[in-house]
Amino acid sequence: MTALFTTVHLALAAAWAGAMGYSLLVVQPKAERFFAGRDDEYEDFLLTMAHGNRWKVVPLIAGLLVTAALARIWFVLPVYAVAALVFANVSWRHWPARVFALPAERPAFRRSLRAQAWTMTALAGGAFLTALAATSGLI
Repeated sequence: MTALFTTVHLALAAAWAGAMGYSLLVVQPKAERFFAGRDDEYEDFLLTMAHGNRWKVVPLIAGLLVTAALARIWFVLPVYAVAALVFANVSWRHWPARVFALPAERPAFRRSLRAQAWTMTALAGGAFLTALAATSGLI
């Protein structure tokens, strides 16, 4: 059973890190270029893209925590806890404030979100790589 939980855990971690990386490296830069000079449209697009995502990520984080515990890869639990705190900040503080931000405030919100997104990506990716190495006998 441990192998099953480890496999599920690694798949969830890879999915989260991969989705975040794709968003940061592909989607967001292309959207920024596409909407160049049309800030209101760009912001509407970003809000549309973000809408509803928290309810996809919350169960994913819960799945990571549960499968890490069941697979006995305890050392990644604090990493996911920190990533979950960053995610909670983005979901329940950043986006609600951003919805009501003035156009002049948007660049600061975008920089903040990018930094927090990179933090979550690094945490999820690092936890994935560490868990993979540990469960493969590499460390």
